[in-house]
Amino acid sequence: MRRRGFLHTLAKILSIAGFASLPYGLVRFMQPGQVVAGQKHIPLPGALAKEHDFVAACIGCGLCGEVCPPRCVKFYKHTEGAKANTPYIDPAEKACILCARCMEICPTDALSVIPLREIKMGIAQIDRVACYPWVDRGICGACVSICPLGNDAISYEFGNVYRPIVKQACVGCGLCVEVCPEPSLPIRIVDRSEPTIARHGMGIRRKVYE
Repeated sequence: MRRRGFLHTLAKILSIAGFASLPYGLVRFMQPGQVVAGQKHIPLPGALAKEHDFVAACIGCGLCGEVCPPRCVKFYKHTEGAKANTPYIDPAEKACILCARCMEICPTDALSVIPLREIKMGIAQIDRVACYPWVDRGICGACVSICPLGNDAISYEFGNVYRPIVKQACVGCGLCVEVCPEPSLPIRIVDRSEPTIARHGMGIRRKVYE
């Protein structure tokens, strides 16, 4: 009898625990899918548009990293296969300042010297459900203040001096990502075919490189 009583009590406890977790499960199920983060690694300014073309042209000399003032250029490790020793930038850690030195020193056509406003590293995208001003959790403006292209690339929503909006002139340098104070980084660099406002869904975003 004791065994039967114990099993009955255990079954009740498990059923209560299962019921208690149901609201949490429903909430997660009913929520819109989370936005998939933008590409963590973005190409250098002046890089060939197609990743495979860039990898084929780059000789892994490391000169781009040597001349980079903010030391934002990193290199893929040998475990990355064909991409080993080729450069990339992680804007969340250290962004590009668009000084053009890497383009000027590159000995191959992997990087070409192009005008500042014609650079296409990607485009900034804002997740308005996390950005402080967009959810009325205070003022910020860090992304607008740091942009080297000024209001041509990112400015404030008309009628609101705090909510940032990204424009097509953005070249994707990532300085806005580096200075964003929100831990989840609601501003990210994505492929230029993506919208500048994050969509919440289950789809996976394309990389900066096609």
